[in-house]
Amino acid sequence: MQSMDFLMTVLQVMAGLFVFAVGLGLAAVVVLYIIDRTQKKHAIRRNFPVIGRFRYWFEHLGEFFRQYFFALDREEMPFNRAERSWVYRAAKNVDNTVAFGSTRDMKPVGSIIFVNCPYPTLDSDAVAPTSRVIGPYCNEPYNAPSFFNISAMSYGALSTPAVQALSNGAAKANIWLNTGEGGLAPVHLEGGCDVVFQIGTAKYGVRDDSGNLSDDKLRKVAAHEQVRMFEIKLSQGAKPGKGGILPGGKVNAEIAAIRGIPEGKDSISPNRHVEVDSTEDLLDLVDRVRRVTGKPTGFKAVIGAYGWLESLCEEIKRRGVESAPDFITVDSADGGTGAAPMSLIDFMGLPIRESLPMVVDIVNRHGLDERIPIIASGKLVTPAQVAWALCAGADFVVSARGFMFALGCIQAMQCNKNTCPTGITTHDRRLQQGLDPEDKAVRVAQYAKNMMYEVGVIGHSCGVSEPRRLRRMHCRIVGEDGKSVPLDEIYPDIQPDSSIHAA
Repeated sequence: MQSMDFLMTVLQVMAGLFVFAVGLGLAAVVVLYIIDRTQKKHAIRRNFPVIGRFRYWFEHLGEFFRQYFFALDREEMPFNRAERSWVYRAAKNVDNTVAFGSTRDMKPVGSIIFVNCPYPTLDSDAVAPTSRVIGPYCNEPYNAPSFFNISAMSYGALSTPAVQALSNGAAKANIWLNTGEGGLAPVHLEGGCDVVFQIGTAKYGVRDDSGNLSDDKLRKVAAHEQVRMFEIKLSQGAKPGKGGILPGGKVNAEIAAIRGIPEGKDSISPNRHVEVDSTEDLLDLVDRVRRVTGKPTGFKAVIGAYGWLESLCEEIKRRGVESAPDFITVDSADGGTGAAPMSLIDFMGLPIRESLPMVVDIVNRHGLDERIPIIASGKLVTPAQVAWALCAGADFVVSARGFMFALGCIQAMQCNKNTCPTGITTHDRRLQQGLDPEDKAVRVAQYAKNMMYEVGVIGHSCGVSEPRRLRRMHCRIVGEDGKSVPLDEIYPDIQPDSSIHAA
């Protein structure tokens, strides 16, 4: 009997709570209704009170649902499901074969087709990819072992566990890791990998109290044996003409100390190096960094205007080949970033498909191809894209977003906030705990190794013994009439002037 009374009491309490909740809910609806009907900023909310608020929620959810339920395998941007799936499988080192034929439409203008050889390279005749020496005139040249490496991603834009995973994964795969413009952090060195230190327009990590480049801090960074090269960033793929942007919510005490900036305030880099206003200034800065550090120094740029490259090569020949940058990184207009104005992301700069062959040809025409290796960057995350870059003339390829996918990125488009659900681009400890650096380091290494293996498979199908021997004749591009054209007809190979080499 007592138990029955207790049960009735519980039911009455629950019923009372339910009525209270319903009443509270109705009151909230009434309040929202009044607010929406009286406000004048949003027409939808004023015409459709309360219900109109769901529009913003559905709009936000659409970013996530499209890629899982509505978008076809090869139609989503910036990366479609087929591209992401290949990276995920490569990073997990699981079977990456597919069945029943390609789902790729090979008819659109610009489609890449590789030319298979009737007598492919046998496995017994294949050779390991060759290394290449960068900076032969430096005190400490770098013999770069891999043609595929990790592109620039700043500590600050990326979380601590993400950079830990990249550092350790890069060491396992014997590839380099670019620090991005945020300076050198202990986690960059943690794994023991080769490191490329990027000098951004704000000189983070190598700046004095006034924000100018500091020779003493350059020497301090160069003292780390793992730091193999220095890259001067002139511009970045998704935002040429705009400096780096790191929201203040991401600038914690450690990041502020590394960068030499106030904690909690937006980190906004200048849109260019203040001391570089000409070809002569650029070569002077390259020479200064190389002379102070003793290590290879090059620059990274998005190509838009290109006459300055001709002037650069002419000035190099006037000064002597020793004065040349030790490498040029060509970034693409469809490169990625954590935060940038849409007007720059969508409309500024040339895509890598056009700019890479152009830069290669300019350097070759001036006989500087042996002196200046070309590094291709920007949306090159699958073997076909990397193989195309090698065919076009790149000596190295670097990827940022490919390695983000290897870390577990789901393309949630939250990089410019502190809310990345995978813990890759957030400093929220609760979200970071989902990213296990040890597990992801293995995936980073497996992605790199599987990439190099499958680019090799493409090369062998084309009849070359290793990927670096791919040439423009091995690739065709679909034209407007639906027929493919050899890449070497679109961009005829430029034969270097041997007399310049001899000089």
